Amino acid sequence: MLGVFSSSIVSPPDELVAAGCRTPSPKTTSAELVRRFLQSNASGVSVQIGDDAQLAYTHQNESLLQPRSFAVKDEIFCLFEGVLDNLGSLRQQYGLAKSANEVVLVIEAYKALRDRAPYPANHMVGHLSGNFAFIVFDKSTSSLFVASDQYGKVPLYWGITADGYVAFANDAELLKGSCGKSLASFPQGCFFSTAVGEIRCYENPKNKITAVPANEEEIWGATFKVEGPAVLAATE
Repeated sequence: MLGVFSSSIVSPPDELVAAGCRTPSPKTTSAELVRRFLQSNASGVSVQIGDDAQLAYTHQNESLLQPRSFAVKDEIFCLFEGVLDNLGSLRQQYGLAKSANEVVLVIEAYKALRDRAPYPANHMVGHLSGNFAFIVFDKSTSSLFVASDQYGKVPLYWGITADGYVAFANDAELLKGSCGKSLASFPQGCFFSTAVGEIRCYENPKNKITAVPANEEEIWGATFKVEGPAVLAATE
C-alpha cells in the first residue's frame, strides 16, 4: 500500500528533512513514485483525492494472514493491512454489522475520534489488538492519521519525495528509490496525526519520541525511538 500527501496536508518531519539533506541521494517526484508502484503491480489501483493526496494499493503477493483492504465512507479514505484479533468485540462497540471488516472498523473508529472531542487520539488505536498498519485520510478536514501495531508485524515506512510530498508505504525498496536517505521505518506502536501535529506512542502518549540519525552506510536516514521513563529521568 502507498499514500502520498503534499505539504499542504502534512509538514515533512524535520528529522527526515535533515536526513535527506545530509547525504545527497537520488529522489523522484510523488507522481513518479505512484507510477512506479503501479508499473510493478499489474493489479494495482490508484485513487487521486483532490490535488494533494493519492492512495494506491494492490492484492498482488498479498499474505493470507495480512490481507490488504481499502474503503471510503463520508469522504474518509482508508488503506488497511493486517488483521484485528478483537474485531468481533469492536464491531459490537461501534454498532457495526457482523460483515464489517477491519478497514470499515477503522473508519468508524476514526469518525468517533473526530466527532467526539475531546477524545484522546491514542484511544482510537489503543484498543486495536492484532497485526496491522493503516492510513486514514479525511478529505472533509484534510486530516491524516497513520498507525502501526505495537509489535511492528506489518511493515510501514515513510519518507519525503523530491517534490516535498510525505510518502507512506509497506515497501522500503519502493520508497528508497524515490525518497533517498529521507527514509525511516515508521515506529511500532505509534500513530501520526495531523490533528495532533506530531508522532506519538499510543500506549504511553506522554513519552517523547526521538529520531536518531543513521550511519551513512545505512539506507535509513533516521530511526525513531520511543523514550521510556528511565531514559527521560536520566536526561533531566
